[in-house]
Amino acid sequence: MLKVNEIYASIQGESSYSGLPCVFIRLTGCNLRCSWCDTAYAFYEGSDLTLEDIIFQVENFSLPLVEITGGEPLMQENVYPLMNALLDKGYRVMLETGGAISINKVPDEVIKILDIKCPGSGEEKKNHLENLKLLKPHDEVKFVLIDRADYDWSRDLMQKYDLPSSVQVLFSPVYDKLELKDLSKWILKDRLPVRLQTQFHKVIWSKNAIGV
Repeated sequence: MLKVNEIYASIQGESSYSGLPCVFIRLTGCNLRCSWCDTAYAFYEGSDLTLEDIIFQVENFSLPLVEITGGEPLMQENVYPLMNALLDKGYRVMLETGGAISINKVPDEVIKILDIKCPGSGEEKKNHLENLKLLKPHDEVKFVLIDRADYDWSRDLMQKYDLPSSVQVLFSPVYDKLELKDLSKWILKDRLPVRLQTQFHKVIWSKNAIGV
């Protein structure tokens, strides 16, 4: 059994898979309280569903790409059987995780989007940086930036851990807080080998849209 906030189909709005149709499984609960969080409704709200219930709903969308997100999906132990069940069904499975819980039990085949929390989030001390050693070449590391201080901090950390040589690094501005053009200028000035992204789903619908 898993506590699920919502299951829906949308256009993948983040990561290097941005723009692709995707089924999202949003699990309830989070161990972090980032200052810019846009999914606080998933902290507590949700319904208890069996793995069979979840798989049935996913199959009804007839899409090959599935993302498990939250909240923080790794808070629920049954997320691991869910990931394996989806892989067994032939889905390409993505996991968005806040980076404070070890990913050591996540199946290697799962595409992990590991969020590293910057100082602007208020949660940077909870980063479990040992996770960086567990990433596979298909995994990605995401930094959500709210200001120049976050940019400098992220640049220094990725250089310390030599991240560009091992995985795709994503820099994403907090929507409506940091201008894309400003972040673009900083990246270009430093010739930083990162992928600039924004929350594409918010551009398509609206910054407050839920379930799309």
